[in-house]
Amino acid sequence: MGSELSTKAMQTLDDARQSILGVRVFGEAYEVGDVTVIPVSVVRGGGGAGGGEGQGPNDAPAVEGSAPQGSGGGAGFGINARPVGVYVVKGGEVEWQPAVNRMAAVIGGQVVAVVALLTIRKIFGKH
Repeated sequence: MGSELSTKAMQTLDDARQSILGVRVFGEAYEVGDVTVIPVSVVRGGGGAGGGEGQGPNDAPAVEGSAPQGSGGGAGFGINARPVGVYVVKGGEVEWQPAVNRMAAVIGGQVVAVVALLTIRKIFGKH
């Protein structure tokens, strides 16, 4: 069972690796009138596999009179993909149009505002 588990875990990791190769960063191009749009994203991923431990059938049991015991298993994978922009092809010209993450810009502005307010309070506040 251990080698079967290892084989399945390695297959899972290989499938995961195949899903995040660079060829998958560009989406399928589509046309809008005389303009071709090619979406682009950033893809990140990672994975891991487990193993096993315990006693084999020929090992002495940990407790006299008990059967050998062991356990094992595990595999995992995570992936994150986010759009970064599009290439726009029109009349033989190619133009890059970045995607704007407005929420990240708003949160960044709020962080700067809070830091500025805390700094002003420290400088001009009562001691």
